[in-house]
Amino acid sequence: MRQTGWIAGTAAAALVAAGAITYAVADGGDSGTRTPTADSADAGFARDMSVHHQQAVEMSYIVRDRTKDEEVRRLAYDIAQTQANQRGMLLGWLDLWELPKVSADPPMTWMDMGGMASGKDGALMPGMATDTQLKKLNTLSGKPAEVLYLQLMTAHHQGGIHMAEGCAEKCKVGVERRLAQGMVDSQQSEIDLMAGLLKERGAKALD
Repeated sequence: MRQTGWIAGTAAAALVAAGAITYAVADGGDSGTRTPTADSADAGFARDMSVHHQQAVEMSYIVRDRTKDEEVRRLAYDIAQTQANQRGMLLGWLDLWELPKVSADPPMTWMDMGGMASGKDGALMPGMATDTQLKKLNTLSGKPAEVLYLQLMTAHHQGGIHMAEGCAEKCKVGVERRLAQGMVDSQQSEIDLMAGLLKERGAKALD
């Protein structure tokens, strides 16, 4: 077994360290920080990353049911569980802040990238799989499903890391910044693992 177990442990530790959702967060988290506004980076990241994570969960459960490879199944399960938990945390903060979970602004407007998230073929943000790619994943099984999943998830993580780095820089609530940095670290580790899994299958990440 490679690093999958270690990555899962790192992700779990990041979730614990990120804290738990306390009532203090509803008042702005760190002492002296006000509750975020609807157009803040904190709220924008929470909204956008919850959408981004939901697709990762969906793709992971698709491939878990379409391969018997234990390493890929374990990785997919770890990603699904970690990102579902993080998504719940992000949506929970929006509830605590009494902010809407959807916005009329384009995705990633809080990063000054609203124009880049065109939603072409269902891909709402950079790195997200298109509707066509998801339909294809649903038709595959075995090694072809593994390869496409690893390719799509690598691109998905790359887009997620870029967004999380934006929050680590722009967000004001300390616990959210720490969660974002934990995402950067754990997803980069998973990208490295997936590169090895792709190489074993005679494939590589999408350009």
